[in-house]
Amino acid sequence: MSNHLVPNLKLESFGENQAHFWVGSTERLLQQFPFLEFSHIATFFAIFIIEEGEGFLQIDSQKVRVEGQKIVFIKPGNIFKVDLSPSTKGYFIVFTDNFFSLRYNNNILHNFSFLKSDVQSFLRISEENERKLYVLLTFIKEEFDLRQRETYKVLRSYLNIVLFEIERMFKPFEMPKHKSIQQEKVLEFERLIDLHFERLKLPSQYAEMLHVTPGYLNKICKEVCNQTAGYLIRKRILMEAQRLLFYTNYSINEIATKLGFEHAPYFNTLFKKEIGVSPEKYRKTQS
Repeated sequence: MSNHLVPNLKLESFGENQAHFWVGSTERLLQQFPFLEFSHIATFFAIFIIEEGEGFLQIDSQKVRVEGQKIVFIKPGNIFKVDLSPSTKGYFIVFTDNFFSLRYNNNILHNFSFLKSDVQSFLRISEENERKLYVLLTFIKEEFDLRQRETYKVLRSYLNIVLFEIERMFKPFEMPKHKSIQQEKVLEFERLIDLHFERLKLPSQYAEMLHVTPGYLNKICKEVCNQTAGYLIRKRILMEAQRLLFYTNYSINEIATKLGFEHAPYFNTLFKKEIGVSPEKYRKTQS
């Protein structure tokens, strides 16, 4: 652990001209990008499609073992590091929200359940599904390497197909639904929480930015998520608290201050009430 904040990792780190998209093999990945062995905060979406190999990916406080056919998801804001054997077979795709939304609707990534921040970080897949993905990934890698005319338009189209194929594997029996106005508003609320949770703690503050009443915001959160607006704010605060407890040596008081709490005892009480143990005990159990 460190007393320094975990640094952000930008997609440009994978190549000077790669601001929004990169794809490559997982074989000798750490030899090509040794910085992946160290903890960073993702500023992009990343997907590992593993055929076989050894090692693990640490994503926040979860360690995902690499074994058999598996897909691993990293989302913006996740703290992650990679420890893969050089012989690990598979693909690694990295892309930004902006890359995808240049062609598709700005909110469409939120339609993919496996890219949401509060779902599991991996998915086991069958050999049949792996083969299907590998055909698409071979096309993507070839298109990316050749850089022909309209390459990025083609890559966006391929990426869209890959994401829908993974969504089918993630929720195979769920029929796709168009999002209601209420669902779109809750998604906007969750994005605002990500941006402002350290400073804004009250549902009324977000309701004002969303141009709705606090009562209406709470009502639609219960309808869409079966949770109150206040709970969604607290959940995001506590997710960040767990990251800081796991990845840094900051004192409990320092973490409380960084998360916008004027009084550390209130932070301690909230953490214990929601997580079930005190911040100090949580840190000890994760070390």
